[in-house]
Amino acid sequence: WSLQRATQAAQKLPTDWENLCEKSFFRKVYAIKEEDIPSSLFVNSDQTQVVYAPGGAMTWTETGAKQAPVVGKEEKRAFTAMVSVSCSGILLPIQAIYVGKTNRAVPSSDAEKYTEAAIAGFLFEPSGTSTYWSNQHTMRSFVDKILAPYFQAEKEKLGLPETQKSLWSIDLYSVHRSKELRTWINKHHPSIILDYIPGGCT
Repeated sequence: WSLQRATQAAQKLPTDWENLCEKSFFRKVYAIKEEDIPSSLFVNSDQTQVVYAPGGAMTWTETGAKQAPVVGKEEKRAFTAMVSVSCSGILLPIQAIYVGKTNRAVPSSDAEKYTEAAIAGFLFEPSGTSTYWSNQHTMRSFVDKILAPYFQAEKEKLGLPETQKSLWSIDLYSVHRSKELRTWINKHHPSIILDYIPGGCT
């Protein structure tokens, strides 16, 4: 027997990933140059699953075994964390999305460190659905309550007009690329330029 890592499928890169990433790079270059976008107005966001009780990734199994089952590997109870950072190194407040339709689904205001998180601008929200996945409602909430206020504060700090463009990079999750979200952003936040990371390249 020997210590082995639990088996899992790895994400596969697109066959033309270099070409896709090069095009993505030049789209960013064009926007930054043509709109004079400073580093603090270029933000990248990504959503990640946070499992409440993650199992270990290592286990003891027979040497040479092709599969290494681990207790807890299938743990599904989790929430989604929307993490964002600017090109200038500023970490934006985190949005946390929980399964449920009411505020009873999110951490209680009596929870340890809740006050500190609230002061830091963290956003705790129920998904409004039976999953903890981001949706139209939570994406709009993130933009209205975290992203847009951050961009506005940076513009004021830099002495830039409200019409100054900013760049927001996100992946190709179906909600992100939906016509509904794109139309809403163009209408309510026209100074935000959406930039999509090529599929399979995050």
